[in-house]
Amino acid sequence: MELRRDVFQAIADPTRRAIITLLALQAMTPTAIAENFNSSRQTISKHIQILTECELLKQEQNGREILYHINAKKMKEVADFIEPFRKMWDDRFNKLETIMKNYKPKN
Repeated sequence: MELRRDVFQAIADPTRRAIITLLALQAMTPTAIAENFNSSRQTISKHIQILTECELLKQEQNGREILYHINAKKMKEVADFIEPFRKMWDDRFNKLETIMKNYKPKN
């Protein structure tokens, strides 16, 4: 499938992040996913479509039902991209914490 959307734009939306969180626990049908939101089923279907286009979700035919589940390989690619930034900010916050612990205000 040709990627038409940017994965980071896809996960920038809070509803799509919530869908990913739901599917991290188990595969679900579009109807089951939509039941967790106050949005219309069509709106949730559009979110699912975007996540599928970005390859963050995979569909699986199970009889007459379509189940969506997380594409772990793609999620790992995203996590691997973010990891150096997370590490950099952890290091910066640790340095700031050290500075703050050693800070003595002037009286």
